[in-house]
Amino acid sequence: MMLKGRESLIRLVGRRRRFLRRRSLITSSVPQIGYKEDKDEVNTESGNGNGDEQWVDCPVCGAKVRGEEPVINSHLDKCLARGTKRKLSQCTLFQLKFCARPKVTASFIDSDLTRTEFGSSANDGNIPVLASEMRNSDVSKNNVQDESSSSSVSLTLATSRSNILTRNSSLCSRVDRAENLDGLPDFDDECKSLSGAKSMQIVGLEGFPHHQISDDKIDNFTGSPLSLSENRTPTYVEPLEDDDNSKILLDTFIVGRKFADDTELIIGAMVMLSRDSENVKDPNAIKVLTKDTGHSKELGFIPRELAQYVSPLIDNFQMTFEGHITSIPRHPHAVVPIQIYSSSIASFGEKDSSSFQEFNSFRKNALCAAEFSKTHPPVPAKYQHNLLLLLKEVLKINAHLFAEGEKTLLKAFLSLSDDSQRLFARLYARKGPWFRTASISYAEICDYKEAVKGLSEAECVTLFESIDKLQIGDLMEVLDVLNVGELRDLYSLNKSHKKIVRNSDHGTRKQDYIARLLGAYESGLCPNLQSMILRKTGSCIRISALAESVFWRAERLFFLNGEQDLSAFLLVDLGIVKYPAYNCIFTDQIFPDRSDLLSYEEAIEVAQVMDESLDENNNELVSRCIEISASQVSSFVEEDRSSHFGSMTAFLSCFSASWVYSKVILLGVSFLEHERRYKDAIDLLKLLLVKFKSDRRRGYWTLRLSIDLEHVGCLDESLEVAEKGLLDSWVRAGCIVALQRRVLRLGKPPRRWKTPSFSNSINRKIVEVQGRPVNCKTGVKNVFYGEDGERCGVEDLALEYYAGEGGRWQGVHTESGIWLTIFGLLMWDIVFADVPNVFRTKFQTAPLDLETDSFYEVRKGLVEGFLDKIEHGMAEELLIMSWESHMGTVCRGVKWDKHSLSELRAAVTCIGGPCLASICRNLAQDYRSWSSGMPDLLLWRFHDEYRGEAKLVEVKGPRDRLSEQQRAWLLFLIDCGFNVEVCKVSHSPI
Repeated sequence: MMLKGRESLIRLVGRRRRFLRRRSLITSSVPQIGYKEDKDEVNTESGNGNGDEQWVDCPVCGAKVRGEEPVINSHLDKCLARGTKRKLSQCTLFQLKFCARPKVTASFIDSDLTRTEFGSSANDGNIPVLASEMRNSDVSKNNVQDESSSSSVSLTLATSRSNILTRNSSLCSRVDRAENLDGLPDFDDECKSLSGAKSMQIVGLEGFPHHQISDDKIDNFTGSPLSLSENRTPTYVEPLEDDDNSKILLDTFIVGRKFADDTELIIGAMVMLSRDSENVKDPNAIKVLTKDTGHSKELGFIPRELAQYVSPLIDNFQMTFEGHITSIPRHPHAVVPIQIYSSSIASFGEKDSSSFQEFNSFRKNALCAAEFSKTHPPVPAKYQHNLLLLLKEVLKINAHLFAEGEKTLLKAFLSLSDDSQRLFARLYARKGPWFRTASISYAEICDYKEAVKGLSEAECVTLFESIDKLQIGDLMEVLDVLNVGELRDLYSLNKSHKKIVRNSDHGTRKQDYIARLLGAYESGLCPNLQSMILRKTGSCIRISALAESVFWRAERLFFLNGEQDLSAFLLVDLGIVKYPAYNCIFTDQIFPDRSDLLSYEEAIEVAQVMDESLDENNNELVSRCIEISASQVSSFVEEDRSSHFGSMTAFLSCFSASWVYSKVILLGVSFLEHERRYKDAIDLLKLLLVKFKSDRRRGYWTLRLSIDLEHVGCLDESLEVAEKGLLDSWVRAGCIVALQRRVLRLGKPPRRWKTPSFSNSINRKIVEVQGRPVNCKTGVKNVFYGEDGERCGVEDLALEYYAGEGGRWQGVHTESGIWLTIFGLLMWDIVFADVPNVFRTKFQTAPLDLETDSFYEVRKGLVEGFLDKIEHGMAEELLIMSWESHMGTVCRGVKWDKHSLSELRAAVTCIGGPCLASICRNLAQDYRSWSSGMPDLLLWRFHDEYRGEAKLVEVKGPRDRLSEQQRAWLLFLIDCGFNVEVCKVSHSPI
């Protein structure tokens, strides 16, 4: 059974991180290896200093350390990196409160800000990047105010973690090589889409003038990195009367070699172009064929950026092109340089100025595209380009969140060869963590040794080439590289286990062998296990802890969630997903300074440990995660939220550490309830209700608190909690109904003598009808047999009933699906309206504030204007326009493949304007609370061509009952004037 809150936590965590510093701290074990000791660290272990300074005891080695955050963290990094054992009498870092947490108020001063460039010229983008003033080491410049010494130490721990990541003194020797990045391709220009461009703006960042990235970097991604922007390549060129129409000479490339015939290439070999208009991915596609007297073989395609201009010359002007191969690449799937020229004269038919104008426009643009490709050759590995684009976008907007050591690593990575970057991107996307170097094989990587060497020098990877590099944790991971047969061989080499091996040579799982080998190693029965592993695996490679942390952070900052990763680019590149067009307008940073980000990341790590511990049934570690989260939330003061986020709107508070910890606590409540530890669950729920006064989850927390109090026999307090919950403006939808029903049940005399005012409303009778199976046979667990004798669900059976004896209704089993689709289509322009801060990346399917009160409040004028049109009968027209304009574009709630336009039009027409406007207003005001629990069936029938009626039906099987959310929807729909009923399907008598 999935615990309540588990699925949400899994989505929040997303891709699990390989290296968790937090796990080692939680379990009080030695942290993962891979963190380098800071060679330049100033000696701070002496206890000398002036009397005004605060000195604390190191929880690891016990030495006296000056009570300044940089000094504390630097010392801790040093202790932890060299594996110093923590004294058993000492507290862990999470139990220790050795330094007051500062309250940071960042004040951005225009004159103090400097620009940090990564791979672009000084004029590129004109995007201000918060520089050294925002770094953690200079927090004292930003109006720091100390709180009490009892405050949480999460900021200190966050800084400690960041310092470990920033210790990269060995990278500094390579800065010269990476310092001048102006020679790198300008990804801003290369990745502009060809149509529908929207803009990204950074508006008013603490007094800055308006800044705009006037390109559409990620809207479509239909092309390769050399996509031509509209301001580079004109779509219209004035005709030149004296042009020689027969002369077109183009230098270009053959791409898509891996999809072509396996043909040996020869320099000077003749080729010709052939249209491929049936290509489903590109109707302008042009194939490159060998020019043989016999059967021509396909070599690949010309780049689509060139094909879009050459294809009209072939189709409309009957031109033919041929050419020859100019050089042969080393790798068989690499792009092949060719030179092509027109071998025929353009045919114009009846000569007129428009024909000349069109021809010259296509010809000039083809020449421009070919010229552009000379300096920007096609990148065969699009994933490499996507990764570089992601890094550069993040560094433009969030450079202030990276420490100098992390920036140094990223600059070193950007200066690496294509092979090194591609190898890293490949390894980063795989599960790992260890990979055999000998088994790595990718067609687009030419020189593996040089690629690995470059990554190793940049400290992006860790190599396993000698037995002195592994600790016990690494041994387990490296053993996972071996297959069962190899593990069995290793186990059999240990003579003391030969008898066991004979008896269990087959049928033993991989993890069993790993556990036994590690057990033999730790007990001393197999002391040479490391050398045995090395002989089996050979050289191994993995992403380094530092690189994994930095790239994970960049990915998280780019997508702002754990559900998306670099594969989102691939889905766009393949045309599988098309994101909507909207403007990204920034007025506030999500993370004003680095300490906020690191606290958030550490909370995410605790959430991941919680999730992993539940998978492993490690109840002790689950309890520890709950304890840590509760401790962090206890120190949270909600009143400080506005000052903490500056002018940031409240909906962005979900990117705070306290919000993540509250998710862990909520899952902890479910865990404790499942364990019947109701008193502990009650304490956590009370903590949440005290600390989060303005949270949409208060309804569920209040309901669970009332229920758990009843479990422990505190009926009076349970009733009191329910009554107070009804007065809370944050308790909504199904939670209100549930609490009202609890008050009516618990509040009977002698506890309460007065009947609540909502009694009549909540006890309203909902119309019920008795639906019966058409066939006399019944299945099990609400599975029935329909008219055709096939097994079907209870909802499908109800549809058959209403289509027949129930009144000849048409309809769909949709629950919330059709309503959210109608809402998304009708309110499309409002959902994607220009509102600051709600769109932070071009991979969003909805604004960040959709599920908050802010959505309606900020757009109230727009929403009410659209609802007025809907109420006065324009819904069908708006629906058709939106469908035709946005067909196939992803949008939260819109299911293009579930409902046809004809179904949606019929539903909208029969529902009527006033009722439809009421539902849309309800969703706009509180999408989160009302986006689930809608009736199962939407039915309609027409009286004539323009008029009809609709009915909403909740279907229940013999053993089903209405949930409180479903009951809330039915009562709301009745108030709006809908025809609503509950259909109870029962078994047929035998």
